Amino acid sequence: MNSPGPVNSPKNSSRYSHARAILGPELSKRLPETRVLLVGAGGIGCELLKNIVLTGFGHITLLDLDTIDLSNLNRQFLFRKKDIKQSKALVAAQTAGAFNPNVHINPIHGNIKEPQFDIEWFQQFDVVLNALDNLDARRHVNKMCMAAQVPLVESGTAGYLGQVQPLLKDRSECFDCIPKPTPTSFPVCTIRSTPSQPIHCIVWAKSYLLPQLFGEDENAGTELDDAEKQGENAQEIATLRREAQAFKAVRTALRSESTAADASRMAFQKVFNSDVLNLLSMADMWRSRVPPQPLDFDAIKEGQFKLKHQASNTANPPANGKSIPRKNGSAKGKHEPTNGNNVEPSGSQNGAGLKDQRALSLQDNLALFVSSTNRLAARLQTGKEDTISFDKDDDDTLDFVTAAANLRSAAYGIERKTRWEVKEMAGNIIPAIATTNAIISGLIVLQALHLLRKSYSALKNVHLQFKPTVPLSTINMCPPNPKCGICRDTYAKVLCDPFKVTLGEFVDGILGDGEGEGQGTGKREVSVYEDKRVLSDPDWDDNNARTLESLNVTRGKFLTIVDEEGEWGTISVALGVLPADYPTSGPAFILPSPLPKPPRQVRPSTPPPPAPSLKRSAPDDDDVSEIEPSSKRLKTNGDVTSPNKKRKLDEDGLILLDSANDKMLDEDVIEID
Repeated sequence: MNSPGPVNSPKNSSRYSHARAILGPELSKRLPETRVLLVGAGGIGCELLKNIVLTGFGHITLLDLDTIDLSNLNRQFLFRKKDIKQSKALVAAQTAGAFNPNVHINPIHGNIKEPQFDIEWFQQFDVVLNALDNLDARRHVNKMCMAAQVPLVESGTAGYLGQVQPLLKDRSECFDCIPKPTPTSFPVCTIRSTPSQPIHCIVWAKSYLLPQLFGEDENAGTELDDAEKQGENAQEIATLRREAQAFKAVRTALRSESTAADASRMAFQKVFNSDVLNLLSMADMWRSRVPPQPLDFDAIKEGQFKLKHQASNTANPPANGKSIPRKNGSAKGKHEPTNGNNVEPSGSQNGAGLKDQRALSLQDNLALFVSSTNRLAARLQTGKEDTISFDKDDDDTLDFVTAAANLRSAAYGIERKTRWEVKEMAGNIIPAIATTNAIISGLIVLQALHLLRKSYSALKNVHLQFKPTVPLSTINMCPPNPKCGICRDTYAKVLCDPFKVTLGEFVDGILGDGEGEGQGTGKREVSVYEDKRVLSDPDWDDNNARTLESLNVTRGKFLTIVDEEGEWGTISVALGVLPADYPTSGPAFILPSPLPKPPRQVRPSTPPPPAPSLKRSAPDDDDVSEIEPSSKRLKTNGDVTSPNKKRKLDEDGLILLDSANDKMLDEDVIEID
């Protein structure tokens, strides 16, 4: 978007004087020609883009898939309210470009995992800076940088905590050297029948009830089939199947203007009364659990409903489902329930943040459930939306999930949550603080400068911690994990036409004949994978004659070749496209030269079996008998007369003669035809 001007021009002399004094003449001269990839334009990305633009990095590629939401504006300072729903990358580049007109910023609104962003594309950059909040995307960028051998600076923040980690192939551990925790999942029957925590009710409202009523609900049957295969309670599964069928009438009512007025009541009656009664009919399920309580629509609306079991830690539990007025008649306190008679979408009034943090009574939740259901139904009836899915920034869906989760919590005697807490839990929101993002982005630039200088001894893993006396701590870089399946692989790049190259030809070409330097390892038994798919192994070679395109192995993907005997390391081959001017009569692929030759694997030596103990217990006196000492055996000229050697010779079919004059008898010889 902007073209970099000469750094040494008089106009730019004052702009870069401080940077030149700090960085030195050599590095400051290199920065205008440095190509940097910044992945992510969110909380860290905005701060980081501002930093590298002002530092003077000449060529910046900014990539982000996301669009701007209202909730981003409190910390992502490159955006304004007028920019909502626009591309983060495009708006951030336009705003930050004005900070330094000498810097060229290339914004891309796209997914970093798209095939055009392959290993060749990554190799054009001098350094990659990650500002992502998505684990899968971070792992992908890590692998691409390891394959392209491009330095990467990884980062992340959570509230007041943050970290910066420089990653360099063969010099430090990579992002995948340390296993990452897997996301928490819950059994289907726990979510659908026996919740015991607030998160169970929130997941149920977000991932089950909302799609059942307003989404396509494509996965309902598949989810129950999977649960049944995993051995969950068959009786519960059968009940849940019947419940899913009963939702069809409610879905139809929500989409019809003539019945929409009663649809919210139908949904409530179905979910919080009929379904609960069905569950209570299975007495065995509640022998060791507190049974749920069916809710009554009219009783709650009139303030006459009484809960049998209140959650002990519910904030200000209202009596009989009613809001509790203050004794002096003054306005309600910060955490007191709001009046359920006029519940409006929380984002529609001033001071929504404080309102979101107030506890809702049972009556409030019913009113919010009816209001949000009617709003969502009206959106479907306009025909502009066929389905509606959850979005933490969509007031209608957030209100629905909040009300539904709290009503379900009330039925099961579970603590109810405020709208703000539901938004955090349902939206998987990691607390973000602008100051933390600013500190971390500054540390990222410092580590990037060390990488450009190749001052590898100065690289550190930096942690921002919640300790006022020692806010920053540094750790020396750790060596690569020798068992890492990412950075310990041997990488290669092959340009090919996937419509013409077969899997067998591809693998044979990479392995080579093994004769001479740079000719690979030679043919051997291998298994071939693409991501988690097995494409071939020594006992199954049906795919070897198929083209790569028919196997969906195309640009940007990796083929992993694993030695079956474990004698060689793993080869990961990145696929690229042939040059535009490549002759049509040429080979269908261009192999790397030299061919990849992974290191030989050191097999762990098998410890020898322990020698038998020569100790034995002393016999009793009654078992001891005196014997005459035998004379020593005289040595003979033949060295093979020991019983062990004679037995070995007999087992081999050989006959031992006592002397050279002995002759073999006919009975000692067996003729074999």
